[in-house]
Amino acid sequence: KIAGGYVNSALAKTDAQLAGFDEALVVTEDPELNFRILQAGYRLHYRRAARVEHVHRDSVESFYRQQRGYAYWQAHVNRKHPKLRSIKHPAPAVLAAIDEWRRWLAHERRVSSNTLDGYGRDLQAFFQFTAGHLGFPPGLGDLGKLSPGDFRSWLAKRNAKGLSRASTARAMSTLRGFFRFLERRRLVENAAIGAVKTPKTTKSVPKAITPEDALETIEAAAALQLEPWVAKRDAAILLLLYGAGLRIGEALGLKRQKAPSDDGEAMLVVAGKGGKERVVPVLPVVAAAIRDYLDACPFPLGDDDPLFVGVRGDRLSPRVVQRQMQKTRGLLGLPETATPHALRHSFATHLLAGGGDLRTIQELLGHASLSTTQRYTDVDQSRLRAVYDDAHPRARR
Repeated sequence: KIAGGYVNSALAKTDAQLAGFDEALVVTEDPELNFRILQAGYRLHYRRAARVEHVHRDSVESFYRQQRGYAYWQAHVNRKHPKLRSIKHPAPAVLAAIDEWRRWLAHERRVSSNTLDGYGRDLQAFFQFTAGHLGFPPGLGDLGKLSPGDFRSWLAKRNAKGLSRASTARAMSTLRGFFRFLERRRLVENAAIGAVKTPKTTKSVPKAITPEDALETIEAAAALQLEPWVAKRDAAILLLLYGAGLRIGEALGLKRQKAPSDDGEAMLVVAGKGGKERVVPVLPVVAAAIRDYLDACPFPLGDDDPLFVGVRGDRLSPRVVQRQMQKTRGLLGLPETATPHALRHSFATHLLAGGGDLRTIQELLGHASLSTTQRYTDVDQSRLRAVYDDAHPRARR
């Protein structure tokens, strides 16, 4: 008996999921207990039929910790709810700091949703490790006490799981950014993370495909579709990736009103990472493919509707394009690196091989730094040698 309420050991999984929670404890109706939990700022979901409250696990955990301490709560979980033993969340103050950090990234740094999701996964994996490493979910004070050895243990754990160095380097960058944010907000100060070196990563070279394979891939991907309008849609998307260098998210994020005209001088305004816009010229063949798709599309698309839709008329998912590309590369015998993004790499590589300069390619791709675009010079060393032989005075002798 706790503050006049009784804790039932049963788990109401179905009702908890309807309430938006993964797991829930069933607590009998008690005004004092509910009021005290609400005072802590937690949500309750009321089911009138059974006259019980479904409370998120964090709510009950917080109440136990306030009343009896964390050891009492952990003993209760181990005894009554063995399925909850492995479910360890950060303390409410840490969750609030994470939410504030995500809002800051989204609104002030204008980080894209995909990047924000990646940061969230990195941080979630770190807190899951930390909870097991320390033996309890960490609070803000616990984060300030982490030592270099704790961070190195996390890196060693990732290495033992076989995660790539590039993935670990990004996760370490995410963690450094989060701790800098906490320090600026005067929530946590921990210099230990600065003493931990980021794993060195090997220099990656963009995996492009040949012009012949690129065109054959576009034709084969369209031929695999049974519906004619879907075939034209897939051809238009892949041509847009290869002919304009768009990312798959940028192409599928276009609205109907952005569709280029096929008058030979079409330009496309693309919203890239961080909401940065760039103007990209559209080849006549690409504009004609998009026009053919729109003429065959069975759904009436308004100006604010997505340009590319699925078979149900909703915005097309990137996974649909990725699956189609996977089938196509298997049919043509192309390597696994032949993905939709490889068409963007091919766009830049073939432009560079044809005499395009890095600054122009940088603007077309929407790269913030020229060093990112310089990676494509490693793909075509013969082009660099030809430019050197033609331009350098000593090479002409």
